[in-house]
Amino acid sequence: MLMSLLGRHKRVLARLAAWSLLESAQTFLLGFALARALDDGFLAGRAAAGVGWLAAAAAAVLAGALGTRRVYGAVAAFVEPVRDELVRAVVTRGLREADDAALSRLTQQVELARDTLAGLVLVARTFVFTAAGALIGLFALAPALLAVVGGPLAVGLVLFAVTLGPLARRQEEFLAADERLAAELGLIAGGLRDIAASGAQERAAESAGDRVDDEYRAARSLAYWGVARTLAVGIGGRLPLVLLLVTAPWLLRHGVTAGGLAGALAYLTQSLLPALQALVQGLGTSGARLTVVLRRLTAGQERPAVDPPRDDAAWPVRLSGLVFAYGPGAAPVIDRLDLSVPAGERLAVAGPSGIGKSTLLALVAGVLRPDAGTVTLGCERVLVPQEAYVFTATLRENLGYFCPQLPSDQALLASAEAVGAAPLVARVGGLDAVVDPAALSNAERQLLALARAHAAPAPLVLLDEATCHLDPAAEACAERAFTGRTLVVVAHRTGSARRADRVLLMDGARAELGTHEELLARSAFYRDLTGTGPSHPSLPLGDPDRVDPVAGARLAGDGGHVIAYGAVGKMEPQRDVGDRGALRGE
Repeated sequence: MLMSLLGRHKRVLARLAAWSLLESAQTFLLGFALARALDDGFLAGRAAAGVGWLAAAAAAVLAGALGTRRVYGAVAAFVEPVRDELVRAVVTRGLREADDAALSRLTQQVELARDTLAGLVLVARTFVFTAAGALIGLFALAPALLAVVGGPLAVGLVLFAVTLGPLARRQEEFLAADERLAAELGLIAGGLRDIAASGAQERAAESAGDRVDDEYRAARSLAYWGVARTLAVGIGGRLPLVLLLVTAPWLLRHGVTAGGLAGALAYLTQSLLPALQALVQGLGTSGARLTVVLRRLTAGQERPAVDPPRDDAAWPVRLSGLVFAYGPGAAPVIDRLDLSVPAGERLAVAGPSGIGKSTLLALVAGVLRPDAGTVTLGCERVLVPQEAYVFTATLRENLGYFCPQLPSDQALLASAEAVGAAPLVARVGGLDAVVDPAALSNAERQLLALARAHAAPAPLVLLDEATCHLDPAAEACAERAFTGRTLVVVAHRTGSARRADRVLLMDGARAELGTHEELLARSAFYRDLTGTGPSHPSLPLGDPDRVDPVAGARLAGDGGHVIAYGAVGKMEPQRDVGDRGALRGE
């Protein structure tokens, strides 16, 4: 992957090499000019010549500064497009495969790759051009100097290269542990209600703790291998310095001048040793990390727990033996569920709070992964959660967010009209208006989210209490807007169940499937849940609407109005009951 990236940016890399070559001129003159200044100048009694050589070295430093300035611009021109490519790859993969590690990859690993790549390019090109300038300078001063320095340097580089493989493996283990931790925390955060309802708090905390411990162990193992870097620097950078001092008498007897020896020391201490230290530190940590990160960002994912969309459009959803629990040992929230939803059907998912309805939709959407069983999708899907997401941008961008290509304004306005959001669009100023999420009510945000889902080209729509802040009439309008698509709704009111073709009743690990009328006939639990049937018999008042006067509650505004028998907390619109004296429209 790294070589592929380098190949796509040859021009930028060529410009980087040219400026680096100018920068390396100061490395060559650092030792060579010092040697000439001593041998041909100061030691020979010609101070002017010595000063001239030192001036040449100073001029090279100024030219090198210009090269350094241009180098950073070339590095930025190479790194930023690479970052953009990685972001597109991660987002595309996350949307296509419901990748639960996408958050870690996008927020941490992409930025890590960008920063690491920039540092690695700087470090690698610095070492290459610095080492080349220093080694050429040593050879120009005296070939014997190159023999003394080159051998230990080569040994140190070989030793360092041997450690790169283990370092890369330890780095990959660390990043994998980080992804597992991010996925576990995302799983827990998305199912807090179900975790609390099933009493799995301790199991969830234990599972998250295990992931934290795994990442800690991986980090320690990675740190141990860092010790090898110190040894490589010692052999390749510091041992040549010792050898140069030890062999100085022999070198001086075999034609190496005092200035040449001083120049060799300058090359070692001012150029080679710092460049080697930067290379080992940067490539040893950053290089291994970059290789692993790029592979994880761009490699194909393992087989997803949610099968990718297929051509079997007649059955958009097939669940087989689906099992899911929050943490090892916890009671399954969903246990061996089999379900097939044909194209165009409206399925309502009903059940008490915390029973696993939202978990089921998250599994179908691919947000969660099942512990066992499969979720097979025959088409693309769009999930609208209870907490509607609206971002600061134009209304057009908000409504077209799920579309691969932005639809026409007429199509977006038609989607807003279909779900009942047209008055809201007009009130905020039309499609060009910039949306301020904080200025919208919960109901308004839900309307925009529903219009966005309607504009999306997904045949399967999942509504997870996405209309809970709307009144019953607006809820019915929004659900009718998706006629012709396959609709799975977590029922917030009994009206959703009445409008559905079938109802999936969730009661712990058990589930029943049938029409609204069928469940009323055979399930006392469903009758109690919907507030109908024998669980709530009417008093013998002979009222055809099965309502009774409100007992005198002595509350402000109590006018002896009537209420329908039903579940506590449920409010029905005035037209559903026979009361003609409404209190504030309810």
